Amino acid sequence: MRHGKKVNHLGRTDSHRKAMLANMATSLIKHKRITTTLAKAKALRQYVEPLITKSKNDTTHSRRTVFSYLKDKEAVSILFREISEKVANRPGGYTRIIKLENRLGDNAEMAFIELVDYNEVYGKTAKTEKKATRRRGGKKKATAEAATEEVKAEAPAATEEAAPATEEKKED
Repeated sequence: MRHGKKVNHLGRTDSHRKAMLANMATSLIKHKRITTTLAKAKALRQYVEPLITKSKNDTTHSRRTVFSYLKDKEAVSILFREISEKVANRPGGYTRIIKLENRLGDNAEMAFIELVDYNEVYGKTAKTEKKATRRRGGKKKATAEAATEEVKAEAPAATEEAAPATEEKKED
């Protein structure tokens, strides 16, 4: 049985894997995007997203906790100063993994992992408005009322435009 064996070991010992993930997380925080293999990118996402969540609460305890994972003062200060401000309203999903072509040497699946809020290509069309979720459907009524008000507002304008046209026809 494989109960509790959810961690991808990535072909490394425990200490090597932790050091590699700490270094990759530091690089991701400093550079906002890194290229790596798909398996390492997926492992890094599980490693770095809880750290970003912890950075939203800027206390001494959370800084020390994050530092115990990253082991880099500069990365911790960037995380708490810049990144936590950008992701303050986001409820999770701080990273994005995009697959690339396979590596030429060993045909490994490659991908780049990036921080979502720092990509200019996708960020321009994204809405910054917070969506309110409801179970009942109270929003349908509000949108229906707004739509009827728009139709009523447009209707008199349309009749005023149509009226002079009919008068001109009568004169001819």
